[in-house]
Amino acid sequence: MSTIATIPKIRDALRATFRSGLTHSIPWRQHQLYQLARMAQNERELICDALQKDLGKPRTEVLANELGSVIKRALKSAERLPEWVKAEHPEVIDRQKPWNPTIYKAPKGTVLIISPWNFPMMLSFQPLTGAIAAGCTVVLKPSELVPTFSQLLEEIVPKYLDPNAYRVVNGAIPETTKLLELQWDHIFYTGNGKVARIVASAAAKHLTPMTLELGGKSPVIIDSAYDIDLAAKRILWGKCHNAGQICVAPDYVLVQRDKQDELVRAFQKHYNAFFPKGALDSPSFGSIVSDSHYKRLTSLLSRTKGEIVLKGRADAARKRLELTIVKNVAGGDSLLEEELFGPILPIVPVDSLDQAVNFVNARSHPLVLYAFSDNESVKQRLVSETHSGGIVFNDTFQQLAVSELPFTGVGESGYGYQFMKYTYDTFTQLRSSIDMPKEAEANLAVRYLPHSEEAVEALTAAVYTPIPPSRL
Repeated sequence: MSTIATIPKIRDALRATFRSGLTHSIPWRQHQLYQLARMAQNERELICDALQKDLGKPRTEVLANELGSVIKRALKSAERLPEWVKAEHPEVIDRQKPWNPTIYKAPKGTVLIISPWNFPMMLSFQPLTGAIAAGCTVVLKPSELVPTFSQLLEEIVPKYLDPNAYRVVNGAIPETTKLLELQWDHIFYTGNGKVARIVASAAAKHLTPMTLELGGKSPVIIDSAYDIDLAAKRILWGKCHNAGQICVAPDYVLVQRDKQDELVRAFQKHYNAFFPKGALDSPSFGSIVSDSHYKRLTSLLSRTKGEIVLKGRADAARKRLELTIVKNVAGGDSLLEEELFGPILPIVPVDSLDQAVNFVNARSHPLVLYAFSDNESVKQRLVSETHSGGIVFNDTFQQLAVSELPFTGVGESGYGYQFMKYTYDTFTQLRSSIDMPKEAEANLAVRYLPHSEEAVEALTAAVYTPIPPSRL
């Protein structure tokens, strides 16, 4: 069990391990990645039980969305690592080729990963996978809001991963504050914008590079010509994951005003199909993480001026809250004040695609923009006229299954990239190099003082490069 006093010693020990060169071996890194996959596979029942206790998270959801992705990406990373680490030789002009321009892939060093509570397995080990692959040593700080899971990590991680290179530090604000006082070679934070500003301020004192994976209000735009029933089914499926407590959950829906009631009926139909007896006691629907989050959500609902068309039941004692759908929500409503991060879905009626685009653009850049349309010109317009971390057409949530796509935010939804090689790149420094041969000395003579007229002409030739004509 780590204490505040031991945290600097842990960081220093990990630095010593990094400097020893232990993590530089590719086979060693591959073994750690395989061990990570073995841990997720072998300890799956303990992990499922912990997340059920902390979050009421359905077992199938844990296996499919958390454990499965960790295992798959750890194995793929181990397989592809020999290719990732190869030095690169950029294409250069002929006279520079003898210099052997090279880009080496170097691990950044000792890094800090701060993970959230909502998908704690995936969002702890997804960045850790990239850090291992890159050859970094790591402190992993899981969330105190999932205490059973976080304690489990402290127990099982050392059984599989080398404790000289990877450590779990548990605790709350005091422990996190102590971690942030220290210098790290990279900090990877997943969570909300308020805490991100604290983390970023601490990192700035040491000029520490960061990755911020945040969230925001991810909108859904529905083209009036699209199949409303299918859109409702796919939106609802994405919204119900972890009871809406995920950064890429659909946050609100923009739909043509004359299609709003059709959409409501479709939502009601598919909700009844997903949960014939309701979601309150369903083992397929998660709980709200804490009393404070439960109160925040019920407060937002109590203040909405919209019309509740699917009223979710609530059980405060168990922190259970069914999906509630609200139509005729207008700008300035309580449900549009902040990221909902829960089982509430507002519907905002609009009169045109222009109005929908303007509505989205008037707010902070979301982590993802969802759009349902078969019209290619509509899709291209949304790509060119909106700004978000990602843009997904005709589905929700499923983009997370594509490991080869970078996952990122923009502006208020964060910055930096992750998933597979993108996570490896996050924890890797690109070291540029040349190796000047002695034989190049004759060609280099022009640079030495004193400069003749011919030398000046050669050295300044780029200034007089012809520029092709252009006009608008």
